[in-house]
Amino acid sequence: MPDSLPQSSVSADNPAAEPGDLRRLALLLAVALGIRIAAAIFWQAQVAGDRFVFGDSESYWTLARAIAAGEPFEYGRNGPRIFRTPGYPALLAPLFLIFGGDPPVIAARCLSAVFSTIAVAGAWFLAWRLFGRRAAWLAGLAAAFYPGLIALGVLVLTEPVFCALLPLQLLLWSAAWQAGGERRRLLLALAAGLAAAAATLVRPSWLLFVPFAAAIGLAFGRPRTRHALIAAGLMTGLIAGMLPWWLRNARVAGHFVPTTLQMGASLYDGLNPHATGASDMAYVPHFIEIERRAEASGEANLEDPFEYRLDRRMRDAAVAWASENPSKALRLALVKFVRIWNVWPNEPAFSTTSVRLAVAATYLPLLLLGLAGAAWTARRGWPYALCWLPALYLTLMHIVFVGSIRYREPAMIGLIVLAAGAMAAWSGREKR
Repeated sequence: MPDSLPQSSVSADNPAAEPGDLRRLALLLAVALGIRIAAAIFWQAQVAGDRFVFGDSESYWTLARAIAAGEPFEYGRNGPRIFRTPGYPALLAPLFLIFGGDPPVIAARCLSAVFSTIAVAGAWFLAWRLFGRRAAWLAGLAAAFYPGLIALGVLVLTEPVFCALLPLQLLLWSAAWQAGGERRRLLLALAAGLAAAAATLVRPSWLLFVPFAAAIGLAFGRPRTRHALIAAGLMTGLIAGMLPWWLRNARVAGHFVPTTLQMGASLYDGLNPHATGASDMAYVPHFIEIERRAEASGEANLEDPFEYRLDRRMRDAAVAWASENPSKALRLALVKFVRIWNVWPNEPAFSTTSVRLAVAATYLPLLLLGLAGAAWTARRGWPYALCWLPALYLTLMHIVFVGSIRYREPAMIGLIVLAAGAMAAWSGREKR
């Protein structure tokens, strides 16, 4: 972004959505939801059965059961108490109240399908605000039929919910930037910060996005006073939304824990002598054994909970390895970058010829058009930059931790919006 970014020229000239537009949007969302539920049924029948394919799903399921039963928020009896953030388990918990102690997994998949569909609506509204009606429909159609978002809608993981919350945060942040008065601007920024907190309580790695993006805006954007006011509102909302979790964690661990006590394990997952860029938690039992021995020998500080000490041990081991092997850590970062932005799935089990063709044929055009849209809007103001900043942020995060194409899909929503804006503008010129 240049130092002299002009104020955004968006939205004020874009008319409000009419009832006819909203009715057609409802139809599009119904189609998107139908596709996702059909995909979920197919996935469960042909691939997953009545089980989880990803190991993380079991932990969310267990914690959701604990919430529904009014039990302590811990992973197993007397297990880790800061193992996951509570956002996604809290959304799964009603399934246990509706269906009883053993809900059908397909119900959770349908819930993911709903959130994946909400992400389509988010792309539509964000594109409308930034580019107008034609771009909104292009973005909505692209998001509705994009295989990456459809695939997320079948999984019992945090990504579908995160995909729904991310465009909401960007939409509120854009509205704050475009608002006419300081009071309205501050209130919208506060709401965007609360949305960021909700997204973080679902997906902990999102915690630093607000300070990351706000710092870029303050460093390169104009006017800085507007950026500063909005950043203050965003940080206030983020802190307010996270504060109950922080206070609870401080009570449990005796320390400030911003998200979970899995950050050390996640960091070692990405930075260790046997790291490949993919996730492999096989090392965890080894560290548990080391910490148990330290505990028995009196070397451990028993005032700290076991999970806190284990987290710090793995974090320190990851940092030490990266410090001693900087060239290997950099090569791993490149491997992870390729894994994140690969043109087809990295896992052989999900990389048949038909799947590769489907992913490449849809992902590559959207990516290239999104990058072109980012370049085209580079001088049009802050709300446009917000559409590609998630891609930059998530890439930087996951070249440190582990890489997977599943981690890029939330960022694709902003790129889809930019792609739609560019296509709408270019097609409009051709018609004239």
